Amino acid sequence: MKTFVSENNLSSEVQRHRKLYTMLLDAIPSSVLMLDRDMKVISANHNFLKKSRRSTQNTIGFPLVDIFPTIILNTMNIPQQIRGVFKSGNATGGNRMSYRSPGLPMNIYYYRIFPFTWKGVVENVMLLMDDVTEQIRLSEEVQRVERHLASIIDSATDIIISTDTGGRILSWNPAVEKISGYTFPEMKGRSFIEYLPIEKQKDMHEVFTQMKNGRQSRQAEWELITKDGTTIRVSWVFSPMKDEHGNTAAIVGVGRDLTERLKLEAELLKSQKFAALGVMAGGIAHEIRNPLAICSSAAQFLQNDDISTEFRKECGEKIYTGIQRASIIIENLLRFARPSTNSHMERICLNSLVEDTIPLVHNQAKIQQIKIKITIYRKNIFISANASMLQQVLINLFLNAIQSMPDGGKIELSITRSGGDVLIRIMDTGTGILKQDIDKIFDPFYTTSPVGRGTGLGLSISYAIVKQHMGTIEVESNKDSGCTFTVRLPLL
Repeated sequence: MKTFVSENNLSSEVQRHRKLYTMLLDAIPSSVLMLDRDMKVISANHNFLKKSRRSTQNTIGFPLVDIFPTIILNTMNIPQQIRGVFKSGNATGGNRMSYRSPGLPMNIYYYRIFPFTWKGVVENVMLLMDDVTEQIRLSEEVQRVERHLASIIDSATDIIISTDTGGRILSWNPAVEKISGYTFPEMKGRSFIEYLPIEKQKDMHEVFTQMKNGRQSRQAEWELITKDGTTIRVSWVFSPMKDEHGNTAAIVGVGRDLTERLKLEAELLKSQKFAALGVMAGGIAHEIRNPLAICSSAAQFLQNDDISTEFRKECGEKIYTGIQRASIIIENLLRFARPSTNSHMERICLNSLVEDTIPLVHNQAKIQQIKIKITIYRKNIFISANASMLQQVLINLFLNAIQSMPDGGKIELSITRSGGDVLIRIMDTGTGILKQDIDKIFDPFYTTSPVGRGTGLGLSISYAIVKQHMGTIEVESNKDSGCTFTVRLPLL
């Protein structure tokens, strides 16, 4: 049986397929040109006409040289590639072409040439072009940003490292090499924890665990062991790097060498100590004068030959007691004034530190008719601190209270526990602080004292020291109602 298709039905079917072909070409986002063997355009899709600002009338039937500038065709060897596809029947590989339509910016295309074969013969070729202008520009912008970021990291004077979640070093900027003496090849793949003191390695391990479990960031001051075996105090900030799923993929550490800052702080602390000694000088001189006067009187009695043996013994005891008392005062003074060569924290008894500090300010308070009341927690309280620096805080707060009571008053010091912290409160009945001055009292060189009566450094140094001890310092005050300074420090 033979099937006959009428001429009308055949024509209708051809029109249907042609319409479907046109729809498909116009729907795809690529630019498509169909060419015959004479390299004339027999079909162009909507995307190409739109991007090239051409119409069907001045495109279909025109040779390729009228569509693209000759210099582009010759530079890219497009005619030769088209003839090669007609001859071999094989598609070309992908190539890049830059093309600028009149009045439009330069566009970059990725193109390929495909053969259209019918019954074994290549009748036409299809030039398929994808506009990759934005992708290229974005790639170039990404590369520019990457180069810029790399330049920033390489130029930074701070330490910048990255590790995997296990703490193995992935990257290491030149600043680290300069500070530590290690080159990146020496460090790559090694555990960062190895370059911290043994007593800090457990803390660092906890940081990596916290970062891996989603903690945002962590700050710490830890030493870095250099290649020559010395240690450098570094202020660290560790932050997690997240992947596209929000999981921690790596850890970034930024560190600042504190060597110069610590030197400056030591000099500033030293100068402020001398200023505090100047304030306390009168009280200390008065305290030493009393035992010296007793020693002098006893010595005069001993010069007499007609005194009894019992009285002679009593005079000797008075001299010994007076000398011991003066020696204790001088020792406490020297301990306070002596420059601290050790800036590290150690386990100290806060109760003992307060007991050693009170004699240094007691006599200055007594001269100004100020009573000091001490209320200390009955059990010894131990904290991690630098004893010299923390004593400086107590001295500064006491002197600040004394200076606010020129006509006498009362100072109360109390030490209490609050959860995992210890609270040191120093309350006075002085002139108080104006509300508008409360937010400024911890600023360097800010003082309400008359010229020559204060440097404005005492409270700012105290604030910095307390912060270095991972604590806080707060003040409550109203004009003419005294002040209460509260220092909160973590317990051991």
